[in-house]
Amino acid sequence: MYKVLPCLSGRCAFLTGQQSRSWPTWAKLHLASGALCQKSAFKYPHTDLPEMPPCQFIPEEYKGMSKERMMEIRKQNCNPMTMKVTSYKNPVFIHQGHMQWLWDVDGRRYLDLFAGVATVSVGHCHPKVTAAAEQQLKKLWHTTNIYVYPTLHEYCEKLASYLPDPLKVVYLTNSGSEANDLAMLMARLHTGNYDIITFRGSYHGGSPQTMGLTSNAAYKYPIANGLGCTNTMCPDVFRGPWGGSHCRDSPVQTIRECSCAEGHCMANEHYIGQLKETFATSVPSRVAAFFGEPIQGVGGAVQYPKNYLKEAYKLVRERGGLCIADEVQTGFGRTGSHFWGFQGHDVVPDMVTMAKGIGNGFPMGAVVTTPEIAASFAKGVHFNTFGGNPVACAVASSVLDVIREEGTQQISLHVGTYLMTELAKLRDKYEIVGDVRGKGLMIGVEMVKDKASREPLPAEAMVEIFEDVKDMGVLIGKGGVYGQISEMQ
Repeated sequence: MYKVLPCLSGRCAFLTGQQSRSWPTWAKLHLASGALCQKSAFKYPHTDLPEMPPCQFIPEEYKGMSKERMMEIRKQNCNPMTMKVTSYKNPVFIHQGHMQWLWDVDGRRYLDLFAGVATVSVGHCHPKVTAAAEQQLKKLWHTTNIYVYPTLHEYCEKLASYLPDPLKVVYLTNSGSEANDLAMLMARLHTGNYDIITFRGSYHGGSPQTMGLTSNAAYKYPIANGLGCTNTMCPDVFRGPWGGSHCRDSPVQTIRECSCAEGHCMANEHYIGQLKETFATSVPSRVAAFFGEPIQGVGGAVQYPKNYLKEAYKLVRERGGLCIADEVQTGFGRTGSHFWGFQGHDVVPDMVTMAKGIGNGFPMGAVVTTPEIAASFAKGVHFNTFGGNPVACAVASSVLDVIREEGTQQISLHVGTYLMTELAKLRDKYEIVGDVRGKGLMIGVEMVKDKASREPLPAEAMVEIFEDVKDMGVLIGKGGVYGQISEMQ
């Protein structure tokens, strides 16, 4: 039997009842300490934990609203969903950020390993990005694209230069949901078909239309939504029915046994067979599109067998459909090996949607597609008041500059590979660490009751782990259909 204590003592969060009281290596990185950091919140504090790396940045002293008053307003005036999604039993009251660090209103320092839900691509309040925003705010806050202004055109040209031909036409939006919603409309207009396929466990947005693409019960409402959207089996080589130890493009493979010959993946054949079954039973002979994240984000950093997307794209295109890569979480160098996640699969989609890291947290999204598809969409009038806002374009342009100048893609590759390799040692040591996976700084650690059953660790145990890691000064995320994935991005 596993056991999770209400503190990260010797058994830590990752342990069986038989483990000793020694700290795992990773935990030694995670105690927030120093003048601006909290005292240990553990019931059994340990004195042998080294401090986090020092930080020279000194946040402003917080003199604002009390925590009690904020919670009153949150309950009374913010929509009820705000309370529902509030992380932690004891919430974090964020005051200020600087690069990888966040400070709460009490001056406690946290290492942000969740990057604001895979959004902060170059660090909180990066000086160059902040300066770009300030400069543009002094010049022009807002105008729309019915006028010609330089920041819009400079950014569209720059963004398009990061994508392969023929992906050169840019539509700017304000969020990932809006980008995916627009991509659905464009695909249907261009192909003349209606049905769209996506993976089970996926999340592509919360608008009425993208809710159909989203295949996760937690984000569903009991109303008609997403007509024409069909999900197919996610080719998850850890939790799915097929998978082995050589399936995925990751520094760390699953511990499932694999008897495949070199260069031949039987799991991939089975999952492609499931997609063919979906085509044969659940959609018309002609489809509009296939949506897929290169690595499933909210689903828990799920990676597919090598060559799956390449074969899936071929099948979709044979049926008249477009292939759409949702790069909301995987884009902008986060996977390390490539700037875009789809490049790791050796495919070129017909459309790419993006948001989150595009503006380092500034509300922005985009769809990039081909001139041919764009021409089909031009038969009607599409107008977005805020899409391509001058401040958004200035911020996003600066983000691209910082990624290039500071080598953040390469940092994602090297730091992420090191972190996954170290996390894999915990998987080998502890029964409830079922899987470690990902690329670059898009990492998932799947927690299970035991490795044999691969059943998800119960929610109450995940909550304890989540809370304890926060109390140690590290913010991570939760993902997966059952909330059993610790995410680090």
